[in-house]
Amino acid sequence: MANNKDVNGVFLALADPTRREVVRTLGRGPASVGELAQPFPITLPSFMKHIRALEESGLIRTSKTGRVRTCTLDRDRLAVVGHWLDEQRRIWDDRTDRLESLMADLEENR
Repeated sequence: MANNKDVNGVFLALADPTRREVVRTLGRGPASVGELAQPFPITLPSFMKHIRALEESGLIRTSKTGRVRTCTLDRDRLAVVGHWLDEQRRIWDDRTDRLESLMADLEENR
């Protein structure tokens, strides 16, 4: 299970819609920075700030061949979100199960 720092870093990186779209695009496979930047109406230096934020969170890795920088999604790192959500779902399922049981007991004792 990931620690809070890991979860916070991933959620912070995913808080921005541009970065979420980059992650969504990389879910289909590796892409160059130029390909990833193309749909966004921002300058390349501004877009690179998003790439750096995703790299720092561990969600993507980049490699450079010649002049082309290629980005790859780290699916294991993205799974931190899924694990955190699963944990929250279990907590809330337990709470609602207890509440349901309490309500059933109250109905029986009426």
